[in-house]
Amino acid sequence: MHDLKIGEHDMLSFLSPDDPIGALVYLALFVMVAFVLSSAVKAAVRTAVARHAHIDRTTASFLQQILSALIWVTMLILYAHLIPMLRAMGTALLAGASIASVVVGLAAQSTLGNLIAGFAITLYRPFKLGDTLQVPAPTGTEIGIVEGISLGYTTLSLTDGRSLVVPNSIAASQACINIGASYARWPASITIHVPRDADPEAACSIALAAAREVLDERADAGCLLTRIDASEAQLELRFHSPDARTRDTQRSALLARLSQRFGQSPQFSQAQQPPSFS
Repeated sequence: MHDLKIGEHDMLSFLSPDDPIGALVYLALFVMVAFVLSSAVKAAVRTAVARHAHIDRTTASFLQQILSALIWVTMLILYAHLIPMLRAMGTALLAGASIASVVVGLAAQSTLGNLIAGFAITLYRPFKLGDTLQVPAPTGTEIGIVEGISLGYTTLSLTDGRSLVVPNSIAASQACINIGASYARWPASITIHVPRDADPEAACSIALAAAREVLDERADAGCLLTRIDASEAQLELRFHSPDARTRDTQRSALLARLSQRFGQSPQFSQAQQPPSFS
């Protein structure tokens, strides 16, 4: 019995905050609790945004990051108060805290400015997730979709696949053009060659029907008669795509569907000069 009590005493001494091993155990415990709580907050915010369409995604995302940061800071403060060595160190450094805060403040001016600007963006909402912005950049004026607004930076996805990371202080202070959520930068067109005596309205109807099958509503497809000469008439099917890669894929699929659609039409498939596309 005496040996058992000694063993329990040794085990409890290892779990004491005064012991280095105990301090590491408590550190692992606090990190695990902070990770679980921050993950729970992230899951709760995602669930709320998915279930309630009226919740603003930009505000929800920003608040989720703030809450996660507060959880980690709170766990760090509690851990520092639990470990006697850290408490003693904090008491010893208290006299120089004012000088350290001034130094840290000067060194972190841009970071703190980005954080405050992030709050301003969330509060005034000049733009939100999914909006398309035209902003100045080192490479010139760029156009991209807002994919993320974090504590310090706003991330734009450009139409050519690149990502533009803009500090929140610059996004909040510089003028930018909010184009909205329906902007499509990449125009494309397909020229349709039909016989001169063909009905252009019927040809446009077939072309638009094919476009509706291949493209989505945001493509904003249209068909126009652009030229008539001695032997043929030319129509132009115009549409927009969100980026260059999607444009090429959609154009390829649309060419195949146009050939199929016009081939199924008796008016054009039995013509002496069948339609061609370019």
